Amino acid sequence: MRYFVKTLIALPFVALPAFAEDLAAPDSFAAITDDAERSAAIFTEMGKVLQHPRCLNCHPVDGTPRQGDDLALHQPPVVRGQGGFGATGMRCSTCHGAENVEYVGAQGSVPGHAPWHLAPISMGWIGLTLPEICAQIKDPERNGGRSLAELHDHNANDGLVGWGWEPGEGREPAPGSQERFGELTQAWIDAGAACPSS
Repeated sequence: MRYFVKTLIALPFVALPAFAEDLAAPDSFAAITDDAERSAAIFTEMGKVLQHPRCLNCHPVDGTPRQGDDLALHQPPVVRGQGGFGATGMRCSTCHGAENVEYVGAQGSVPGHAPWHLAPISMGWIGLTLPEICAQIKDPERNGGRSLAELHDHNANDGLVGWGWEPGEGREPAPGSQERFGELTQAWIDAGAACPSS
């Protein structure tokens, strides 16, 4: 018993991942009778995904992608390049293939999806508040020319968005699922696509 207690005390405390919580279903907001309030509340729930490192890493406000849960600068150093696919001679696809690839003999993986690229700089979110992200997402001048219906399709069906829930060894997935994120996006739109105030 004595040996067990000493060993137990020596073990480090391991906190649960901060981003492991699930997303609430759209019907969780049914009690909010005001459409604008309900819509803003739904977008706040969507923000758990939008402000998660799996999304933010590829939505920088500058020319440098991030990586990890701490939004560290990409290593090796790379730049956005034309179209968000990396610089000539150092394209994203140089290292990022069509799927995640686990390291041999070590923990972790190189993320992958075809194509692998950064979001347009007009869709950079790092450092923005949730209301600012919401306004940007709704603005066709800054969201890649998407209508709200096209935005829903992007959130619900795009494979690169879906990678956030299957990020490979060594990465915490985004909360919930892409299906739930798509449902929330549609519910937000149906209630008026209002933005939260804070």
